[in-house]
Amino acid sequence: MPRSAHIAMVGTPLAGHVLPSLEIIRELVARGHRVTYASADRVAELITPTGAELVGITSTLPVADHDWPQDPIASASLFLDEAMAVLPQLHAAYDDDPADLYLYDAGAYAGRALAEAQGRGLVQLSAAQVAWEGAEEEVGTAFAQLAGGPAYRARFAAWLARCGAVTGNVEEFTGRPRRVLAMIPRAMQPHADRVDTEAVTFVGPCLGAGHEQDGWMRPAGAKKVLLVSLAGSAHQGPQETYHQCVAAFADLPGWHVVVQAGSGSDLAERVPRNFEVRPWAMSSTMLEQADVWVTHTGMGSSSAGLYAGVPMIAVPNGPDQCLHTDRLVELGVARRIDPADVTAAALRTALMELIGDPQVAARSAWLWSEVRAEGGFRRAADLIEEELVQERVG
Repeated sequence: MPRSAHIAMVGTPLAGHVLPSLEIIRELVARGHRVTYASADRVAELITPTGAELVGITSTLPVADHDWPQDPIASASLFLDEAMAVLPQLHAAYDDDPADLYLYDAGAYAGRALAEAQGRGLVQLSAAQVAWEGAEEEVGTAFAQLAGGPAYRARFAAWLARCGAVTGNVEEFTGRPRRVLAMIPRAMQPHADRVDTEAVTFVGPCLGAGHEQDGWMRPAGAKKVLLVSLAGSAHQGPQETYHQCVAAFADLPGWHVVVQAGSGSDLAERVPRNFEVRPWAMSSTMLEQADVWVTHTGMGSSSAGLYAGVPMIAVPNGPDQCLHTDRLVELGVARRIDPADVTAAALRTALMELIGDPQVAARSAWLWSEVRAEGGFRRAADLIEEELVQERVG
């Protein structure tokens, strides 16, 4: 193990961006490193239990009012604006106390710019799919041709030219990091065979002891457990789907149904006797005891489902989730029901198909072993320490 170092994480102050890497941060602290974490106060309660030192920054992202634009150029511009606002704050915090190595979230462009300006090593922590060979031509060109695309790129290039970053090409800066730890299963990566393995390592979901362990146990007499959780760190799920789940699963002999409904749920307290309503929380304890999961298939949920080896009834709510759902169906561990098609009959049919198909169980078990073998947070910490050694030698 390398000697103790100062490792800085530059994050994006959204729970969905913070949660996936927390076990890596916790592990680095446990190994004796000084870890600072630059992010906004609104996510401090997630970060500080890891032992990392919070470096407070003021964010410009519309997190409080959730006023996110639907237009992709407008959405991308918010993250560029964030980088422009955050980078001076990072210089103020780190120019006199530079890190030996910088980690940065895929959406935290200021983290890469700071590390390049200081001439320090950097590693991107990505909780999303990464670019593959040819992605710029297949995806990036279409993005650049959207209304406002050329102006956005010109503004980004102008910022790179004046901010001290070494990488001046926008596509390279945003889409081709020097080193990436992808915190998703390789199985969820499009065109995985075309990903640059010299730059990218799939370490899989980084779940561990720091994840919520609430002591939940399968009730006595419950032969099967169905988890219904359409909520997430940034999504509460359509209420009608919950009601259809009640209608679908109320009389299933031997099944105990746990509904994580989110804070905005209008589910009545009077639910069927085989139902249990709980607030949303990412609980690996509960998920690993489930036999089937009704989920919205965000990347975090999709990854956690594969990690737990749980077949999924997928109810996607957005373009990204539809892509994740299609991949899970292709892998043979999910059935898809679009929100407009959710009925009690469709849900019941999907459940019976999943539990009645021995190939689903076999595929779930195989993927469980593949995802676990990717190493998770411990392998990620090992690779980060390898980067530290290379930085010191170089």
